[in-house]
Amino acid sequence: MSDISKVVLAYSGGLDTSIILKWLQDTYACEVITFTADLGQGEELEPARAKAQALGAGAVYIEDLREEFARDFVFPMFRANAIYEGEYLLGTSIARPLIAKRLVEIAAECGADAVSHGATGKGNDQVRFELSAYALDPDIRVIAPWREWDLHSRERLLVYAQEHGIPIARRKDNESPYSTDANLLHISYEGNELEDPWTEPAESMWLWTRSPETAPDAPRYLELEYEGGDIAAIDGRRRSPAAVIAELNRIGGEHGIGRLDIVENRYVGMKSRGCYETPGGTIMLKAHRAIESITLDREAAHLKDEMMPRYASLIYNGYWWSPERRALQSLIDETQASVNGRVRLKLYKGNVLVTGRESESDSLFDERIATFEDDRGAYDQKDAAGFIRLNALRLRVAAGRERRRG
Repeated sequence: MSDISKVVLAYSGGLDTSIILKWLQDTYACEVITFTADLGQGEELEPARAKAQALGAGAVYIEDLREEFARDFVFPMFRANAIYEGEYLLGTSIARPLIAKRLVEIAAECGADAVSHGATGKGNDQVRFELSAYALDPDIRVIAPWREWDLHSRERLLVYAQEHGIPIARRKDNESPYSTDANLLHISYEGNELEDPWTEPAESMWLWTRSPETAPDAPRYLELEYEGGDIAAIDGRRRSPAAVIAELNRIGGEHGIGRLDIVENRYVGMKSRGCYETPGGTIMLKAHRAIESITLDREAAHLKDEMMPRYASLIYNGYWWSPERRALQSLIDETQASVNGRVRLKLYKGNVLVTGRESESDSLFDERIATFEDDRGAYDQKDAAGFIRLNALRLRVAAGRERRRG
């Protein structure tokens, strides 16, 4: 890549990406444009601008993408009830295709030759960033410093920073000792003692949620209104997608909801232990399944459940922009036209309980048919006899064969 003259770098303002900024300048003798996305991580991003400018960035982009993130990425994912390996709500995974999208767009706007990221060669993020970039621009070139340089230890990084005048921020007393990633949907924790899957996380690690033991003794009731499979209002108040997630995070965190401690299978082959807080997402998943339970046809719902693990794996493994994910999304979105109504939830000490669901226009629940009382002829119970005999036929044939075999 000796002909590279300009690179767009996904830049956080932290030590690693600051070192990458300088390393790109030195290694490729190129101009570096930085891009920092505000995805609701709750950090002040202007210091990243000052730091990038001080390190000689040719231009600095800082963009508020919270609404686009919630509307075009998180909400579509929750229409699918996506959850990876039965537990993980994909908070990190779903952010990467949006960051990659803007990297590629900025590269086109600036006439850059390549994009770059700070993901290591051991993790999933390198795959997510690069598959997304190539899907959006087949000719884009990607520089992954962690796969090129020899700065493979914390000590070497610090020496490089000192030699090149890169400020090294001292760890604050209240700063998390873990490797964390936060956005509007979740916050993750890795490293330190979490690398031992037998070690219980310290209570002080959790930043967004109260422990269930110290959560309020009184339950919190919540009503969510759905339109086309998406939450449109909380307790009767309409909110934007980003505001929905933020408010559910606040309420859920107060009631100890959304903690997760798992060992997951990374796409690159290794197992990794991670801890996550996703209070709003935990509420959203429970509520969405509740409203679908009365508005979706049985076979449509079961088809969605069959597709969901594949859909979740596509997101986890970095294939958001793939034709198969887009095709699945079209089918999923087609089912959501009737997913309208209200869900009532009870939040209590880490638990999310569904206490009511209704849809005035799209409910398939018919009390006349489901009742244990007199249904006034709405359902003829004698019909079940033939239904059972037909479905038992193959079982009876197989049982007869086994009897003959003795």
